[in-house]
Amino acid sequence: MKIVFFGTPAFAAYNLQYLIDQNYQIDTVVTGLDKLRGRGKKKLPTEVKKTAIDNNIPVLQPQNLNDTSFICKLNELKADIFLVVAFKYLPEKIWRLPKIGSINLHTSLLPNYRGAAPINRVLINGEKNTGITTFYLNKYIDQGNILKQKKIDISENMTAGQLHEKLKKEGAILIKDTFNDIISDSIIEKKQNSSKTLMAPKLTKEMLRIDWKQSALDIHNLVRGLSPYISENKILKDVSICPSAWFMIKEKNGVEKRVKLQLTTIKKSQKKYNFKVETDNKTYLNIIISEMAISLLQIQVEGKKSISIHQFLNGYDLKNLEIL
Repeated sequence: MKIVFFGTPAFAAYNLQYLIDQNYQIDTVVTGLDKLRGRGKKKLPTEVKKTAIDNNIPVLQPQNLNDTSFICKLNELKADIFLVVAFKYLPEKIWRLPKIGSINLHTSLLPNYRGAAPINRVLINGEKNTGITTFYLNKYIDQGNILKQKKIDISENMTAGQLHEKLKKEGAILIKDTFNDIISDSIIEKKQNSSKTLMAPKLTKEMLRIDWKQSALDIHNLVRGLSPYISENKILKDVSICPSAWFMIKEKNGVEKRVKLQLTTIKKSQKKYNFKVETDNKTYLNIIISEMAISLLQIQVEGKKSISIHQFLNGYDLKNLEIL
């Protein structure tokens, strides 16, 4: 079965390498253009391109998906399947090319959370579970026939970084299972029910700022839904997926600074307040809203590295700060 793989970021690169290791025939890879990255502004390849080169797989990097010469090259490959993982929307003249069809991996249990930011939105909305879906592409975004799905539980403190890593690994296995069912002619397609669906539109800058008038639970869910933390010492580097929630602090001299809030927990408070800062100025900083306390664990002051709340309290006197 000849496969053309479409993808760009690390999430897609992991899936590509997994399929290569499973001995699937990846004939060609299509990925984004090399971009200027890092402090030195060097032109660097995408993660998928690096993986393809490491495995001696030909790479196509079209500037325009509608380019005639690019489409001709794809057609000449005579692929059985186009597999799309974290890539832009394919025009119909492309997804119709392969013999079997074009398959997309989506990081939610479709039909819910169609759109660009399902990982973030399920956490921000406080969902208890999510999942991963393979489906055939059609002319409507994320609305093609479902092939296979895997449900995944969400813990109360799971971050976007952690969910990203979980879905990345589960997605690779689901693709393998989907391919195996296609090869054995046992795949069962299921139409999506679009009557009542939750959407996952792209994140906006406005929604990243913390509103302390919201409930403690809503704030905690926003923080973890935008948090890059995978573990205590490991973060997801893709800022587009995990940009972090933020608030402002005002220093005694009137200077305001943006502070990214990257890890929190919540617990019941012994007292009820509309908004109250509670701290021992050494080890903890809680913000009490109504009957719940938000414990701030990991923050990043504008222009600085991410630090623990203990490190923050060692460097800042809260008596001289106002949380906005």
